[in-house]
Amino acid sequence: MAWALVRTNRDYRLLLTASSVSNLGDGVLAVALPWLATLLSDNAMLVAAVATAQRLPWFLFSLPAGVWTDRADRRLLMVRADLVRVALMVVTVLMVMSQAALPAETGSGPVLTLILVAFLIASAEVVRDNAAQTILPSIVAAGDLERANGQMWSAEQVAGQFVGPPLAGLLIGAAVVLPFGLDATIYALSAGLLWLIALPPRAAGQTARFWPALREGFGWMRRNPVILRLAIMLGVINAVFIGGTTILVLYAQEVLGLSAAGYGLLLTFGALGGVAGGLLAPKVAARLGMRRSLLVALGLFVALNLMLGFGSIPALAAAALFLEAASGMLWNVVTVSYRQRLIPDALLGRVNSVYRFFGWGAMPFGAMAAGALVTVLTPEIGRQAALHAPYLVAAAVCAGLMAYAVLRLRFD
Repeated sequence: MAWALVRTNRDYRLLLTASSVSNLGDGVLAVALPWLATLLSDNAMLVAAVATAQRLPWFLFSLPAGVWTDRADRRLLMVRADLVRVALMVVTVLMVMSQAALPAETGSGPVLTLILVAFLIASAEVVRDNAAQTILPSIVAAGDLERANGQMWSAEQVAGQFVGPPLAGLLIGAAVVLPFGLDATIYALSAGLLWLIALPPRAAGQTARFWPALREGFGWMRRNPVILRLAIMLGVINAVFIGGTTILVLYAQEVLGLSAAGYGLLLTFGALGGVAGGLLAPKVAARLGMRRSLLVALGLFVALNLMLGFGSIPALAAAALFLEAASGMLWNVVTVSYRQRLIPDALLGRVNSVYRFFGWGAMPFGAMAAGALVTVLTPEIGRQAALHAPYLVAAAVCAGLMAYAVLRLRFD
């Protein structure tokens, strides 16, 4: 009965398939985009700038995206966002083809173009992801949310991190342009699947003006301090984790000695952890309860960052990424299902956007901070030690969050 929703709910099946397909494209891009950046420049700050551009829209556009989501047809927002990503992948293909040979001394122009493309792709993703998270309660019953979220994230992990990264590594080995051409096709397919979803009509938002509508979302969050605390905690977690993710491509090359295919394979172990976490998280949450589940996730965050901070063995790094994905999935299944059940549908887009503003808005600063930390420490302690530093910082920060959660995090 675990997959009964897939068999019996057509719209959920289409949403699940579209999300899986879209995440396959995201998984390919997760390897191809930073790898292309390293081919254009070995400067840690420029590589970090690409990662920052991928996260900055969460800080800039999370709040307006919530208002748009509550006012508009959420399905059409997702379709349009995917079509924008198709166009941007075509632009990237043309940019790569314009470079006669990679790697090469190309100057800063191509890297700046890549930064702009990364920013625009992420801007479309902000709109799509906010709409995707708010559309699910309209498709499945409230009692099925944990199961639906766990299944969706497991499928997304299989596509986005188990299949996508190693596939990207193989494609890069054949030709750097291939992953971006594949992604254009993938995002077009996702848009087509979403177009087929048939949702019942919903009342449009009653607030006509933008700022009053946004204030409603902030007001609801202020009246629910547990949600606000979770959002701020998520912001701190995401800031240090995106720092580690930003440096991971250089860490894999210079500390672990991996090729593009090896880097893709390394990310695949994270996907395995995500699949395991997505399938087991509903059971763990039911057994331990929300608070203890989140404490377990925080404890694992500390452990995995220590493994990356002190280790230099590919197998140990693979185990750390497995734990990262599994514990992150446990955190997400618990907190997202809690929000979806608690927040009224008419406010879901706006409150989710406020939550994501706090929870995701710090990521670009974390990415740049990690790049700056490596750049500053390299002359002082050496390149390899500097590449370990962001993970040690992340371990210390997560340990502090765990202490805070023990003292302050309570659910009614």
